[in-house]
Amino acid sequence: MKAVAVPSIAGAYLFQPTPHRDDRGFFSRTFDADVAKSVGIDPAAFAQDSVSRSHRGVLRGMHLRSGAGEAKLVRCSFGEVFDVVVDLRPGSPTFRNREIFRLSGETQESVYIPAGCAHGFQALSEVADVSYRIDRAHDPDEDVAIAHDDPELAIPWPLPPALVSARDSAAGSLAEALETRR
Repeated sequence: MKAVAVPSIAGAYLFQPTPHRDDRGFFSRTFDADVAKSVGIDPAAFAQDSVSRSHRGVLRGMHLRSGAGEAKLVRCSFGEVFDVVVDLRPGSPTFRNREIFRLSGETQESVYIPAGCAHGFQALSEVADVSYRIDRAHDPDEDVAIAHDDPELAIPWPLPPALVSARDSAAGSLAEALETRR
């Protein structure tokens, strides 16, 4: 496994495992504490693991947390997703930059998303499971959502949204989210 810096988002990394394939399928390491440490990520800082299942076209996001934010390690463990990260840290050298990843169960790649970045994804396969390793317990009072179709973000979602939650449908603009975070 290796960690590759994501130049467009300061502090973000793409973790690329080496799945071992044979006639049975594959075996893959999905997290390695030593590799995380080698890029300055404290593996002991993660406090919660979660998983979501989505069907083709389902769009989740854009989400972030107010206050201290939350760092997370995101992986598509089954299926395929179009994954988006936006740097919303005002002091960051990559503030407002966006990066897009195609994460899949075939590659088992993970994206480390620093606290203060917004995240969202759209399921490309019939079923997609996304696993999250998060550095703080969830506090719903800190949830911030940004409209997935905000023109300032200009995210080129590959499919028309098949389903968006009521919360995400009611999400405000990027400008409102930035004001909320102050």
